[in-house]
Amino acid sequence: MEWAWVQSVSYWHWLVLGVVLVILEIFSPGVFFLWLGVAAGLVGLLLIIWPTLEWPYQWLLFSLFSLLSVLTSRRYLKRHPIATDEPTLNRRGEQYVGRRFTLSAPIVNGSGRIRVDDSTWKIIGPDCPAGARVRVTAVNGVLLEVACDPPERDPSERKPL
Repeated sequence: MEWAWVQSVSYWHWLVLGVVLVILEIFSPGVFFLWLGVAAGLVGLLLIIWPTLEWPYQWLLFSLFSLLSVLTSRRYLKRHPIATDEPTLNRRGEQYVGRRFTLSAPIVNGSGRIRVDDSTWKIIGPDCPAGARVRVTAVNGVLLEVACDPPERDPSERKPL
């Protein structure tokens, strides 16, 4: 197999590769190809300055720039997380923490089920009778942890002051 084309790679090959990788990022989940595209662009810019750089060193620099850009972006995003107005958008169970529901079936031996909007969830918590109000306190995998609310008093049973 002939590898002569590898030895004739010039700056515009790297710049085109960088653009292709950035475009590929649009169609892929996460942010990964963007940093590879940045690395390819850097190698292309470096070849404009130093056109006699041999191809093994070009690939070595591409590898190093890729690794550095990915690690730098991960470190930056860990220290500066992206703020969002809906942080629980893809964590459906966490959207229910703090909400109150009425049990249609009792919690027996620490487990039961509740109807939440259009779905049914398994719940864990203290034993409670059917009809009791429960509050979701946490999410444990696919289980909702609940606490029983104290029963509401009938206003006619209140003692006069």
